[in-house]
Parts: sequence; structure tokens; C-alpha cells
Amino acid sequence: MKLFGTDGIRGKVNRGYMTPEMMLRVGMAIGVVLREKDGIGRQKVLIGKDTRISGYILESALTSGICSMGVDVTLVGPIPTPGVAFLTRALRLNAGVVISASHNPYHDNGVKIFSYDGFKLSGEMESRIEQLALAESCPVKRPSGSKIGKAFRLDDAAGRYIEYIKSSIPRGIDLVGMRVVIDSANGAAYKVTPQLLKELGAEVISIHDEPDGININRDCGSLHLDSLAEEVRKHDAHIGIAHDGDADRTLFVDEKGRLVDGDLVMSIIALELKREQRLRHDTVVMTVMSNLGIERHLERHGVKVVRTKVGDRYVVEEMRKNGYNFGGEQSGHIVFFDYNTTGDGPITALQVLHLMRKRNVQLSELVKGIELYPQVLLNVPVPGRKDLKEFPAIMKLISETVKTLGNRGRLLVRPSGTEPKIRVMVECENADLAKTSAERIAAAIENQLGEK
Repeated sequence: MKLFGTDGIRGKVNRGYMTPEMMLRVGMAIGVVLREKDGIGRQKVLIGKDTRISGYILESALTSGICSMGVDVTLVGPIPTPGVAFLTRALRLNAGVVISASHNPYHDNGVKIFSYDGFKLSGEMESRIEQLALAESCPVKRPSGSKIGKAFRLDDAAGRYIEYIKSSIPRGIDLVGMRVVIDSANGAAYKVTPQLLKELGAEVISIHDEPDGININRDCGSLHLDSLAEEVRKHDAHIGIAHDGDADRTLFVDEKGRLVDGDLVMSIIALELKREQRLRHDTVVMTVMSNLGIERHLERHGVKVVRTKVGDRYVVEEMRKNGYNFGGEQSGHIVFFDYNTTGDGPITALQVLHLMRKRNVQLSELVKGIELYPQVLLNVPVPGRKDLKEFPAIMKLISETVKTLGNRGRLLVRPSGTEPKIRVMVECENADLAKTSAERIAAAIENQLGEK
């Protein structure tokens, strides 16, 4: 597809398809698809966004397009992506739209669309929206007069979401006595997570919580943990929590400032769910990026790992298909089907804090004994999408590397679904072998098809 990638529509604002004109068309196409699918009654769409300066123009364009097709819009302003998924379900709306480019820099933006049930739209529906949006006659027939849609603003959307997050832990549990540092990446959760934890009694030190439209994800958040680790050590905090721009992912640092990634989080939560007999089919869904050490650790404790392609969309699809209730990604997208339909950063944060409180131990103690294999991940910028199968020398090097690694490790070479890059990941018991293998393949890719 031209518009939609693995995580909705994404690109540089006012370039390519990420323009107000195209968003107007996308909004109209959403309206048409909803009327085709749910033709009875008045359709309603919720629109949320992160804190990028471009959110204003894209929000206005989408709202105009949707309303022009006779569909009402509920605006909630900046709110985490999982908050949109929750509110779409809770308010019984026909769809939810998030304007965000997640962890990307501020000059990028994107659009993700949820169905009435809080799950991302199917590929078929995205294809239909794309077809309509790119058609010259977009669209032919429009309503007029009183049949045109209206736009409303929902007061205290964040408060509703916060109360729902609290419901994911038992009544009577609080966080009194816990000192927590939160890095909201100057993004969508800059109010939600600090307020959530304060209401539960935690002492909160909030950093990177002053969005100005252009500082989202800039040297902060889940991709840049140095300042979070420093603040944890400075304040002698129990834990540090980092979101990305739209807060559908969360990473942690322990009381010593050491990274606890999504793999480690999934491991400790999965084992706790199994102990409580709440892990369906004793299975966790992870992507091919998750560490082999995690898989072997879980299997030793009776938990099976099912792997998918990279992307929380594929994790969710596998969970829905086979009745699993827990999964996620190394990057911090953690999906709790018992609570939400997509990766939920604030819920992940609360679940980890709850586990610490329940066991009365530090995060470092919870992850103690889990051995990760050395893993090297390199990103090679490339001009546009390239099929590596067209480059025999690269394919030969990949094949040779796989043989060298044998059963001691894994190799993954794939194009990014959100950026013009090819990602090379090598994982091996031998750290030096992982490093040299990844560097050789990355160098070959850069020499033959990298940006000049």
C-alpha cells in the first residue's frame, strides 16, 4: 500500500502524503468506510493526538474531512494512544484516530486508526480507506444541510483513562513510600502517568514533561534513557519509567539506573501471571527481536514463547487468533488483553510497580538471574524500500553468517516498517561474534544500497 505502513500512515509533515490536503481526504475516506460498514444511525469518531506542533493542522484536516461525510467527531486533545483505544470502546464510538508518529522526531507525524472494539483496523479496511483517499473523485457523493457531522470536545478524557488504569490493580493497593522518576518524552503522557501515580500515593519526580510542540522525544523518553538513569540515582528513587511520544510503550531503569527492557518486563510479568494461573495457554507472544535468553528462561519455567514479525500489530493478531492474553515487544510495547487492546505504557508501568509492591522487592531483584544473550542491532539508512534478494553478494554474506552462528545465536535482517532503514540484528552467546557479524552485514548493505 502507498499510504499505510505497518503502523498506520507516517511521514514528514507537509511532505509526501503527510499534508493537510491528504489528511482531509483520509478523513473523508474514513467517513465513507464507516457509513458503508455501519450505515444505521449517526457514526462517531474519536480523535486524539500527541504533543507535536503539526497535530493542530492534521487534527483540523481530519475533523473537516470526517464531518463533511456526515460523521461526528469527538476531540480529546493530547492523550496516549492506548487511551484512544480505551475511550473508543468505553464511549461506544465507531472508530478512534490517533495523530502521532510515536518515537519519531517532531517533524514527522502519523495517523493510526482503531475500530469500534479498540483494535487497529484490518488491512482490508486500511486498503479501502487508501483507495478512496487516493481516488481522483474523493468522494463523489457528500451529505449536506443538517446531515453534515459535528465536532465536540470531551472534557476530562485523561481523567477517565486514569481511572480505568487504576482498575487494573486490586482495590486497596497503593504506592505510598515509593519514589518514582517519570520521563514522559514531552509527549502524550506528560500529565497522565505522573497524575496516575501521584493519586496512588507515590512520590513522583517528573522530567521531560513540558512539551512545546518540537521537543517530543528529543534526547528523552524510551530511546534516550541517560537522563532518566541520572535522575533515579540523584533522587535515590526506587524506579525510573520512560515512555515514548504516544506512550504505547514503556521502558524502565532499576534503582541503580540500569535498563530493564520490554523482554525483561514480559519475563517477570509472564511468570507472575503463570503463578496466578492467569496466563492463557501458559504462552507469551513475542517478536523475532526478543532475546533468545528470555525465551530459554521462560521455557525453563514452563512458559511457551510464540514469535511473530516485528510490530505490535502482529503480536496482537497472534494473540487474538489463538486466544493468548499477554505479549509484546522488546522495545516496550506490552499488551495486556485483560486490560486493553493495544500496547499500553501507563498500564505497563502500574503493573510493574504493583509487582514490586506485592513482592516487596526492588526491580533489580525481580529480574535477577535472567541471562540475556549479547545482542547487536544496527540501523542502515537506505533511500526508499529495497529488496535485499536483488543483491546476491549481501544474500550470500547473510547465508554464511547464519551457518557460522549455528545454534549459538540468531540473525535477523529486515527493512524498518516506519523509517527508511534496514535493521541488522545479531544475537549470540559470544558477544564478539555478534558484533563483528552485524558490522560486516551492515557495511555490505551500506556499500551496495545505502544513502550516498
